[in-house]
Amino acid sequence: MKVEEGIGEEERERRGKKKGSAIRAKISKKRSCGRRAAMRRVQADSMAIQRLFVACKSVFKGPGTVPAPADVDMLQKLLDGMRPEDLRLSMDMDFFNAKKATKGTPIIRYTIIKRCENFSMVIFFLPPKAVIPLHNHPGMTVFSKLLLGEMHIKSYDWVDPAESNDSKTPSDQSRLAKLVVDSDFSAPCNTSILYPTTGGNLHTFRAIKACAVLDVLGPPYSAEDDRDCTYYNDQNFFSYSNGAATQNGEGNERIGWLEKIDGMPEESYMEWAEYLGPQIIDV
Repeated sequence: MKVEEGIGEEERERRGKKKGSAIRAKISKKRSCGRRAAMRRVQADSMAIQRLFVACKSVFKGPGTVPAPADVDMLQKLLDGMRPEDLRLSMDMDFFNAKKATKGTPIIRYTIIKRCENFSMVIFFLPPKAVIPLHNHPGMTVFSKLLLGEMHIKSYDWVDPAESNDSKTPSDQSRLAKLVVDSDFSAPCNTSILYPTTGGNLHTFRAIKACAVLDVLGPPYSAEDDRDCTYYNDQNFFSYSNGAATQNGEGNERIGWLEKIDGMPEESYMEWAEYLGPQIIDV
C-alpha cells in the first residue's frame, strides 16, 4: 500500500473518511441508476401489450369484417416483436417445470388478457404432448404468436365439393377440406395469420415442448352470435392434382374430409388461469 508522506495521522484519517464517503455516494448513485434502468425496462415491457391492445381496437371492426391488409401488417409487426418478457413469461415458471408435469391427460391452461366486443386476447399454456384439438374459427381473423417452446401446427381450409370430382361424403357431419400447414414451429418465430375462409381457418396444436401461445381473435367466439367453437376429426386425406386424386401422393394439394364431433375430445382438457401479466388500460 502506498503511504502519503508529510501528512499527520489526523489528516490521513480525515481524508480517508472523505474518500470513503465519496465511494459510498458513487456506489449509491450507481445502484439508483440501476433501479431506474430496471424500472424503465419493466415499463417498456408492460407497454408492449398496451400498444397491441390499442392497435386491436382500431383494427377490428366487429362481426362480418376482415382487417385491411395494411392493418394486418401493422398487427403482425407488433406481434412479431412481442417477447415472453413483455407478458412476464419465462421458462422458470412452475408451469414449465417438467418435474411438476401431471400424469395422464396433459392439462392445457388459458388466461384471458382482454375480451372486448370486437376481439379477444388469450394466452394458451401447453405442457409437452398436450393437444388443442382440430377446431374452427367461424367468421374470424386470428393472429397466433408462439412466445415460448416448440409445437406442431396442422391447419385446413374448407373446399367447395363442386371443385373436386369426389362427391362421396362419408357422413352428414363431414365436409371436404384442404391441408394448408403441417409443420413444426419453434419460438421465436413469425406470427401466423388465418382468415375466415383462407390461411388455415381450422387448426390443431400439438406441443413438442412446453409452449406459450398468444392468440388475438377478431371477433371473439360467441355462442349467441353463431361463432361457437366446433371440433373435427381429420380422415381419408389424399393427394389431388388438377381436380383428380393421385395414387402416388405427388398431387399439388392434400384433400380430405373433416368430420364434425360433439363437444371437446376426451383426450384434451383445459383449465382457466388468472392473468398475471402487465395490466391493460382501456383508453
